[in-house]
Amino acid sequence: MIEDFLESGVPAVEEALRKAAATEVMPRFRQLTAEDVVQKSGPHDLVTVADRLAEEQLTAALTELLPGSVVVGEEAVHADPSRYEAIRGDAPVWIVDPVDGTRQFVHGDPGFCMLVALAWRGEVHASWTYAPALDEMAVAVRGKGAWLDGRRLEAGTPGEVIEVATSHPDFTTEDQKRALGGLRADGVAPRPCGSAGLEYLAIAKGELDAIAFSWELAWDHAAGLLLVAEAGGSDLTVAGQPFRIAGGNALPFTAARDAATADRVVALLSAGA
Repeated sequence: MIEDFLESGVPAVEEALRKAAATEVMPRFRQLTAEDVVQKSGPHDLVTVADRLAEEQLTAALTELLPGSVVVGEEAVHADPSRYEAIRGDAPVWIVDPVDGTRQFVHGDPGFCMLVALAWRGEVHASWTYAPALDEMAVAVRGKGAWLDGRRLEAGTPGEVIEVATSHPDFTTEDQKRALGGLRADGVAPRPCGSAGLEYLAIAKGELDAIAFSWELAWDHAAGLLLVAEAGGSDLTVAGQPFRIAGGNALPFTAARDAATADRVVALLSAGA
């Protein structure tokens, strides 16, 4: 079912993303009022009316494109956590983050994106990363490569110093802080991450060497992990296993421009812990 859809359906998903951005996201960019922004778990976990309405529009569009599919969206799961279980089900599942980098979006920073991944039985088959304020659309299809606005992406290999985007300190436990502290080593330049989706895109473009993240919510990672993999990159948890979108991963984990860099980052994380 998914293979048949991907033979011709990739442009339709791109169009659905562009339409949701044009109708629900970009008209509110730098135009939000205080009533448009709500805290979820705390002051750094924000949701806006753009998130909710874009997710609703994408949910309708994507399930129409692929009958029998279901959607796991960040905002719908916040309202009903049981919906997350669909990732482990037998139906094709669209994993949707309507605005990744909501904090950036709220502050008028163009460094946010919209993420969609199509998965089945725990494996991501295609992904779309759309940065509407930057006018960039990245697409990956399993086994067929990663592309940015029609240009093939190749992650390449790092130089002598590797730059690593890490979980923001506001979102890490003390144990995770210790593990991430292992990256304060010679030849490594760690920094707090911005939008997770755009950090993955930066790896695929060869502009960033690796990420080291300490949370596993699928809507933040599914699209980017396939994008990096199809650009020649690699991912690994501190248990030495590939990241599983269905959950149960040993954390932190990394995605990197190549397998050697992933191994190096995991070794440093393990040493820090």
